[in-house]
Amino acid sequence: MNKKVLMIAGVAMTALIGGCANTTALEESVANLGNKVDQLSSEVSSLKSEQSKLSADVKDSKAASMDAQAEAKRANDRIDNMASSYKK
Repeated sequence: MNKKVLMIAGVAMTALIGGCANTTALEESVANLGNKVDQLSSEVSSLKSEQSKLSADVKDSKAASMDAQAEAKRANDRIDNMASSYKK
């Protein structure tokens, strides 16, 4: 008798737990989270490409400023040489 009652209670609990599962809402939630992850992934890749472009621009600017500095030093040296060669 006790075995029958335990078995019926076990089957009832299993049916109750299975009936409470709302798989449609769970699937929608997982789909929404998947869409958000995809959106964030695309935003991250966009930001990475933008950052690499900015990094390349910074490198180009640094090289241009170094060239300008070298040219200014060369021009100043030429002016100093010209000024020292003049005598009154």
